[in-house]
Amino acid sequence: MAKRPESSVGYSATIPPPQQGTVQSPIFSPPPFPTTTTGPIFPPPPIVQPNQIPSPSIKTPNLPSPANGVRTGSPAPHLSTPPGPPVFSSPLQPAAVPFRTSPATPQPVAYSSASSLPTSSPPQFSNGSVDLHHQSSDATEDWTPATESPNVLFSAHKVLKQKKLANIPSLGFGALVSSGREMSPGPQMIQRDPHRCHNCGAYANHYSNILPGSGQWQCVICRDLNGSEGDYVASSKEELRNVPELSLPSVDYVQTGNKRPGFFPVSDSRVSAPVVLVIDECLDEPHLQHLQSSLHAFVDSLPPTTRLGIVTYGSTVSVYDFSEESVASADVFPGNKSPDQESLKALIYGTGIYLSPMHASLPVAHSIFSSFRPYKLDIAEASRDRCLGTAVEVASAIIQGPSAEMSQGVVKRSGGNSRIIVCAGGPNTCGPGSVPYSFSHPNYAHMEKIALKWMETLGREAFRKNTVIDILCAGTCPVRVPVLQPLAKASGGVLILHDDFGEAFGVNLQRASGRAAGSHGLLEVRCSEDIFVSQVIGPGEEAHVDSNGTFKNDDALVIQMLSVEETQCFALSMETKRDIKRDFVYFQFAFKFSDVYQSDITRVITVRLPTVDSVSSYLESVQDEVAAVLISKRTLLRAKYANDALDMRVTVDERIKDITSKFGSQMPKSKLYRFPRELSVLPELLFHLRRGPLLGSILGHEDERSVLRNLFLNAGFDLSLRMVAPRCLMHRQGGTFEELPAYDLAMQSDAAVVLDHGTDVFIWLGAELDSQEGKGAAALAACRTLAEELTEVRFPAPRILAFKEGSSQARYFVSRLIPAHKDPPYEQEARFPQLRTLTAEQRTKLKSSFLYFDDPSFCEWMRSLKVLPPEPS
Repeated sequence: MAKRPESSVGYSATIPPPQQGTVQSPIFSPPPFPTTTTGPIFPPPPIVQPNQIPSPSIKTPNLPSPANGVRTGSPAPHLSTPPGPPVFSSPLQPAAVPFRTSPATPQPVAYSSASSLPTSSPPQFSNGSVDLHHQSSDATEDWTPATESPNVLFSAHKVLKQKKLANIPSLGFGALVSSGREMSPGPQMIQRDPHRCHNCGAYANHYSNILPGSGQWQCVICRDLNGSEGDYVASSKEELRNVPELSLPSVDYVQTGNKRPGFFPVSDSRVSAPVVLVIDECLDEPHLQHLQSSLHAFVDSLPPTTRLGIVTYGSTVSVYDFSEESVASADVFPGNKSPDQESLKALIYGTGIYLSPMHASLPVAHSIFSSFRPYKLDIAEASRDRCLGTAVEVASAIIQGPSAEMSQGVVKRSGGNSRIIVCAGGPNTCGPGSVPYSFSHPNYAHMEKIALKWMETLGREAFRKNTVIDILCAGTCPVRVPVLQPLAKASGGVLILHDDFGEAFGVNLQRASGRAAGSHGLLEVRCSEDIFVSQVIGPGEEAHVDSNGTFKNDDALVIQMLSVEETQCFALSMETKRDIKRDFVYFQFAFKFSDVYQSDITRVITVRLPTVDSVSSYLESVQDEVAAVLISKRTLLRAKYANDALDMRVTVDERIKDITSKFGSQMPKSKLYRFPRELSVLPELLFHLRRGPLLGSILGHEDERSVLRNLFLNAGFDLSLRMVAPRCLMHRQGGTFEELPAYDLAMQSDAAVVLDHGTDVFIWLGAELDSQEGKGAAALAACRTLAEELTEVRFPAPRILAFKEGSSQARYFVSRLIPAHKDPPYEQEARFPQLRTLTAEQRTKLKSSFLYFDDPSFCEWMRSLKVLPPEPS
């Protein structure tokens, strides 16, 4: 180790129904259907690309906004500069966020007093259990809250009783479950141990039948009677309303005591959970300038107590020392091999300071970033030596620090997850986990296989040490996404691609550093005995938990969460084991994790859904958007490569035909079926899926599609929905916005349009409006403001592109809209009533402007499947 003064620079599981009295092991297989195939916002960069409209500088007030980056109210807040605030003539729907995939199987749970999430089971009273229905059912019926928890979204608000219809895989039934989605007001906090069923481990909840005189409560999952140690003894049922878990659908049990011998709690999370930047120093000058600008803004945005480390890598690894104030000083490791323990020990126990709070070392951090120099050798970007794997190993070592405090022999446990954020401009080509420069290398396939395994092992080791690794890539050099993805995925982090190291990169750098909500996460899922979870998609893996010693018959599905964050979500597919006889089914989800202040949190969410015999009643309760997201996640899970994506488009077609044949209505005197009217939005959402960036051919490189699919599989509902189907908002006079269908008919020359597609937001300015200098500039400014409002805290932060009608970049916008200009006039006018006022000449002019993307429209696609589109509502 040498000193140098300056530097140059998801998992998925398919689960069979558990047999009574046995614990099933997980079976990993494809989904069952089908078998046929808090800091300041970064300012916009001053660079304007060709054919791209420069965005005016608009000051946006620093106002609180939902965790998913979208304001859900109708009028937007007032802005400090003109034009006026965005006002919506139709209500905005929530936007979006990112997640991952993970396996799950019915396993017994082993926690006596720890917390968990909502459970569900129907209140059946048989096999000798006591029936309390007539005695105390109204104790909860009268004051059951009408609102559901935003952390759990079901694809339908009712469940079909008939197994044969309920388990039709083309439509399916399931839920999107998020641990940390922001709620207003937040869950009620309870500082005592929860009451749990002695038989199955479920938690007492607001649907439990209570005997106020004795305080006994009946489990909604297994229907056993349980005692409450006097907590539920009351003179009347009204008294029970003061007990949080008996009156609210979601509660948090909090344990603040330190129950871990040998660990020393640290109260301030930002002191105990550091952030280490691992920076590529093989960048050319233009990229380096953008990166330096983003890094300077990043450290300025960090809270003063945040501990920061800086590591750079090229052919060697440099660890910067914050104790040197006058010069950028670093300890250097060779990059062609993993660091040996002696070198790491000398580093950690030496005199240098490698993690330092910002309030003490902000000037030093700025001087380090300013010392970076561009790559000088005449070597192609893809061929430069980059020892990324070694650099991550060193960064992980300085986060862990000394293994124990020698004086007391105790270990300090981080509050929340530590973070390593890799800023990469090219592939890992040197040292462990590396691949050859060229694909033509005779041993490339074998070396790639070794690299994949090594990267996954490194990621799992980071996860074991409560460290999340995010990889932010930028520039034009391929980074070999398949090799880097396992490193981020196994640690609970994400991999994101950027065009450059500018605005979007800087925003994501800031948001990545502060998005952690907790660590040591477990998710428990319990359902009524007639329901079982058949598949899990999300950021976790199977948890091996044995609770037989605590609970007699705990069949909970237990998932180990790779990290606990607001921007994550699990997609659960569910099936029925038999025809359901009861009027309700119950679901309980329990999230157990340690928050950033080292408190042990158990978030319990309980949901009850009615069961119905009527197919029409069930279809009316289907939430089209939630169902579309669940279907899309199951579909994308099987689209690992470009050829798979083509097959999955056929799968979407087959799904539409199957839903129509099972639930649609046959037309009189015809063999054709009409898609069910109750699901009128679903086919259009799936049409966007099959032609959009996730399955379509809009994106040019498979690496881009791969990164997008991985983000989607782990994303929450809002971001997932936007990634499937874009949201189209047209600017109106007076600074208002109207939400329109995402069809190219919205591209009217006298209008400005914002298209939110999750990871991209496009602003299109019509030529006629642009020619009116004052109006065009005002409309563009309002659109830019709206785009920033919609994505204010979204992660990953989308790129925002603006362009004029007729420019070459406008194809990005047109390609994401459904081409309806060839539809008959009556179908066009059904979606856009304002077209009725156009003259023949104006209509011809409108059609002539669509020159970029000529694909079958939605109605043509439905007819090609021999399916009639649903009747308009």
